[in-house]
Amino acid sequence: MQQLSGTSLVDSADPAQARKAFNAARYLVSGETIQPVSARDLMIPAGHGDIPARLYTPRGVAAALPLLVYYHGGGFVLGSLDSHDNTARFLAKHAGVRVLSVDYRMAPEHPFPAAQEDALAAFDFAHAKASDLGVDPDRIAVGGDSAGGNLAAVTALATKRRGGPTPAFQLLIYPATDSTVRRRSRELFGHGFFLSDADMEWFIGQYAPTGVDRSNPLLSPLVADDHAGLPPAYVVTAGFDPLRDEGEAYADRLAEAGVPVALSRQEDLIHGFANMLGLGTRFREATAEAAGALRVGLARDPRSA
Repeated sequence: MQQLSGTSLVDSADPAQARKAFNAARYLVSGETIQPVSARDLMIPAGHGDIPARLYTPRGVAAALPLLVYYHGGGFVLGSLDSHDNTARFLAKHAGVRVLSVDYRMAPEHPFPAAQEDALAAFDFAHAKASDLGVDPDRIAVGGDSAGGNLAAVTALATKRRGGPTPAFQLLIYPATDSTVRRRSRELFGHGFFLSDADMEWFIGQYAPTGVDRSNPLLSPLVADDHAGLPPAYVVTAGFDPLRDEGEAYADRLAEAGVPVALSRQEDLIHGFANMLGLGTRFREATAEAAGALRVGLARDPRSA
């Protein structure tokens, strides 16, 4: 569709216009609203002001469910609660969990580390308010797609570094993990496969402009000195994705550090498949596998270990 229309993911250098187009695209690709899942908006208090969020609950569930704190993709510039509404609904329904979707601050208005700080604040809020949210504080996962996968990974890293509450599981959907190196998949799939190399350069330039240290592990979690003790993870990549190699390198690094990790490459898919649930069964199959991994990852009560 992109090639037929002569458009790209980022058609405008104006972030406001790019966001408008990105949000509108969900009506073409995300499919009918997934039910039965209830949703309610709420606000997460933070030092700079409130962070908008949305809590999803699958119908017919008991209290004290596991929770997924979810960070949407969009290169740290695009995306919203609405653009990823059906993705959050799908994960809530098929994983049998509540999902707290987070509308973190975006670049270029709010460059690094704003999104990372909001992601951490959302996890802390979920843990502190677990009873109010109807979730088990010992079974709170972090997850996200693309830039959101980055935020999930760095939230797990930041909580481990500081001590105190940490996520029980990481759901990393084609995550961005390293802004310091160009890997082979960017050369192979940087043109004609939805997310382009030019898009990636534009996104990182908005989020981490000149003067930002891109080797900071809270921006590039792959380059952290120590990954030992991080939560178990499911990492899924797409075979035709410029981000493929850095996502798989992160899974390898977690495994080398002794972290339980499952890596799944969806060989035939492109970046963004978790947002394309209305386009075909393969997109749903791949996202259903991620939901299943989340269900299993949060099924065991860590207090019984």
